[in-house]
Amino acid sequence: MSATPTGFGPRLKSLMSQQYAWGIIALLLLLAVDVIKDPSYLAISVNPTTGNLSGNLIDILRQSAPVLMIAVGMTLVVATRGIDLSVGSVMAVSGAVSMQFLASAPNTPGSAVAALAMGLGLSLVLGLLNGVLVAWVGLQPFITTLVMMLAGRGIARVITGGQNTSANNDTFRWIANGTVFGFPVVFLIAALVVAAVAVLVRRTALGTFIEALGINPKASRLIGIRPGGLLVSVYALSALLAGLGGVFATASVMTVEVSRTGLNSELDAILAVVVGGTSLAGGKFSLTGTVVGALLITTLDKTIVFLSIPSAATPAFKAIVIVAVCLLQSERARGWIRGRRAGRGQAQRPTPPSPAPSPTSPDAAAEAHAAAAGTKATAGDAGTDNDQKAVNA
Repeated sequence: MSATPTGFGPRLKSLMSQQYAWGIIALLLLLAVDVIKDPSYLAISVNPTTGNLSGNLIDILRQSAPVLMIAVGMTLVVATRGIDLSVGSVMAVSGAVSMQFLASAPNTPGSAVAALAMGLGLSLVLGLLNGVLVAWVGLQPFITTLVMMLAGRGIARVITGGQNTSANNDTFRWIANGTVFGFPVVFLIAALVVAAVAVLVRRTALGTFIEALGINPKASRLIGIRPGGLLVSVYALSALLAGLGGVFATASVMTVEVSRTGLNSELDAILAVVVGGTSLAGGKFSLTGTVVGALLITTLDKTIVFLSIPSAATPAFKAIVIVAVCLLQSERARGWIRGRRAGRGQAQRPTPPSPAPSPTSPDAAAEAHAAAAGTKATAGDAGTDNDQKAVNA
């Protein structure tokens, strides 16, 4: 049994062996860039009237909640060798049905609860449909969720009549804009959901079953894992979390824009999963890494705005940062860099001349013995020739 590292050095080495460690480094570097431009960037103040915390870090936590929700669901789907491209559209559907209901409902907590239940319920139905098509019909996850991505936007337009829908409900708005002990409610809810999912997949056999299915589907069937029910559950959970993310996104402004709500959210979720160290080939996954990836994506988006980078260059800047982090995570890329450095060091180091063998060294003795044997053989051959000449005479 390997000993648990106790010192700071071994613990740091163990942390750096995790792929999401490079995501943490990139996150700290982005914050350092922001601090260089504005030394007060990380300052957190307390509103003396409300007692709420305010600052850029609080904004990052608030804005990361929707990304965190869809990224956690995406992690479990990817671990089964699947993909869910419909999470952005599911966010739009959830927000559309919630806003459409609240637009004509009274401003009461009961209406907020009903709107939340309707949004999450419809999202769950769409996730179950994805799971059934993948697990029991046998469609490819990419095709299934791509169709649902297109159909989801259509469903949201049907619900809202193709118009942006606004509503007013104080309780529903509090979900996204309220605070508890000064911290954003939306982030606290997201943190509780992530903790619940982590307990579910790490304290039970569910996480092991998901990883086994992603590593080798045939072998997982042989040991008794039923992939059908497992896949349906994973896709349903992904859609449910996406629906919750849609509630977060629409409750902050109390408006749903069918064409923009959740747009490109599936890309941010996939990037967060990859940055967190979960392989798109399936198998082992890391929820901790996904949390780091979601915070990195949110911080990157806020840094782009803070640095006043033109919108036309935003995708390129974002791609450069993500590609750099992924390359640092790659063992092959780091090994290639180490090999280049080692080769350069050997090329710059002069090669010392080989020393001449000393008379007492084994090599010198062997050479002397060989020379003596050669001289003796030559003398013997000369004597034989002289004898032959005498006989001939």
